[in-house]
Formats: sequence, structure tokens, C-alpha cells
Amino acid sequence: MPQTVSDTDAQADLRQGLLFGLAAYGMWGFFPAYYKLTETVPADIVVSHRILWSVLFVGLYLYLRGRWPEVRGVFREPKVLMALSASATLIAVNWLVFVWAISNNQVLDISLGYFINPLVSILVGLVVLHEKLSRGQAVAISIAVLAVLLQAVLAGGLPWVSLVLAFSFAGYGYIRKVTPVKATPGLFVETLLLFPLAAFYILLNLSWGVDALILNDLPVLAALAGTGIVTALPLIFFSSAARRVPLFMLGLMQYLAPSIHFLMAVYVWGEPLDQTGLIGFVMIWAALVVFTWDSWRRYRKSRSVTNKQAA
Repeated sequence: MPQTVSDTDAQADLRQGLLFGLAAYGMWGFFPAYYKLTETVPADIVVSHRILWSVLFVGLYLYLRGRWPEVRGVFREPKVLMALSASATLIAVNWLVFVWAISNNQVLDISLGYFINPLVSILVGLVVLHEKLSRGQAVAISIAVLAVLLQAVLAGGLPWVSLVLAFSFAGYGYIRKVTPVKATPGLFVETLLLFPLAAFYILLNLSWGVDALILNDLPVLAALAGTGIVTALPLIFFSSAARRVPLFMLGLMQYLAPSIHFLMAVYVWGEPLDQTGLIGFVMIWAALVVFTWDSWRRYRKSRSVTNKQAA
């Protein structure tokens, strides 16, 4: 039977969504390379500039797209505003640790954190929403917990960078999931809420002469100004992908970013990967194989049920 126009349109839409998804996760994957351009600047100042330039760029984008009513709507909903205040705090912590880790040559820990993140998100659902774990999820989380504990014993301490990144982003994802506001307006409001503190901190550092050094370094200043664009663009691409790509495919694509982190950390920046670290990564990868297989099995099952109901 020849394909209908709607089938062709759906396939084109899916291909477009996959390209948007690859662009989003690819950009997130190369974030450490971008922030290496600002590694001479203290992490707290970098994050302050990221907030400042994100407000300006995302605000301009929303204005040009005629989406200011969505922003005004957020400020009419106190509960939504409170939720975004909480998510803003979590993303600020996430950004700060992320940038600090890059400037301290701990990109491998960033990679581990974002490999762990999907499993931590399942834990958040278990604790907060009282969701039931499937057998595959339980096995995957058990392997991941064992990997973290083993690393703590063998390396003499918890991989705190990885854990803070994983838990802060999982918490952020949960809040944004249950908050009725779209991704880009939500990001604008979050950064707008953080803006007064960021602006005050930048002005304070200017008075101390710290930011004056940055103003005289045009490449670094340009990289700081570009943080608004590199923050917003992958989120815009991701939002476009999420409307077109099944969640299971989107879930698989999320491993692209930490994979790029891992490869660049080892082969570009030469970060040491000792036996203990390698064991930890292998165990996390094994957990993700189990998790992905379980997700695929449940996805196929739900598709089968849906097709039978539609028949």
C-alpha cells in the first residue's frame, strides 16, 4: 500500500525532530569545550555572566517571537513563580559546579554525573511521586549505587561533582516537569529571578577590580557574552525535538552529551582515567544498558497495547 501524505509528513517531522535532538545534545556535549575559553575566570563570575546574558538573549528571542504574554502569565501564578524560584536555585547550583569542574580539569566527573542522571531521575520519581520501580529499573539503580559506593571506597571519597550535577539536574527536571510553563519562557523567568544577585555580584567584582581584568580581555569577554546564546539554543532545539520525537528515542539521545564529555576529557584534555574510575564507568554503563533495555521493552509493550486498542 502506498504511503499516505500524513505518513510522509510524519516521517519528515520525525527526521526533523531527530536533527533538532542531535543538535541539542551535541551542543550540550561540547559545553565543556566552550567553557574552557573562560577557565581563567572564577566559576562564580562565569555563572553570573551566564545569567546576565541569558536574560538578555532569551528575553530578545521571546520578544521577537511574540511570546511575552507567556512570561506575563507566569507572574500571575504565584505557585508557578515559586516553583520556578526553586528550579532557578537548582540550575544555578548545577551551572556553578559544572563550570568549576571544567576549570579544575574534572570533565570526567561531569560525564559520570550526566550518565547517572537518568537513574537519579527514576529515584526522584520513586521518592517524590511514589512511582513503582520495574525489575529492570531496580537492577539498574542497584548497579549504579554499587558503582558509586565502590568508587567511594577505592578512591577514598564520593564523586561529589558527579552526584551534585546528577541530583541537581534531576531535581530541576522534576520541578519543570510538574510546572505548567514551556521551556524557553521558564528559562527566562528563572534567569530573571537570578538576575539581581548576578548583576550585584558582577558590579561588586567590578568595584574590586576583578571584572576590570575581564573587560580588557576581549576573547574572554566575547565568550562570556556568548553564554546567553549557547545556553538558549540547545534548549530551543530540544523543545522542537520533544514535540516530534518519541520519548524513548529522546531518552537514548541523552547519552550523546556525556559520551562527548568522556571522549574529550580523555582524548583531548588528557584527564587521567585510572582503574578505579574505569570500573565505575563500566558499572554505570552496564546499569544504563539494563535501564535502556527495560525502557525499550516497556515502550514496545505500550505501543502494542495502543495499536490493539486502535484496531
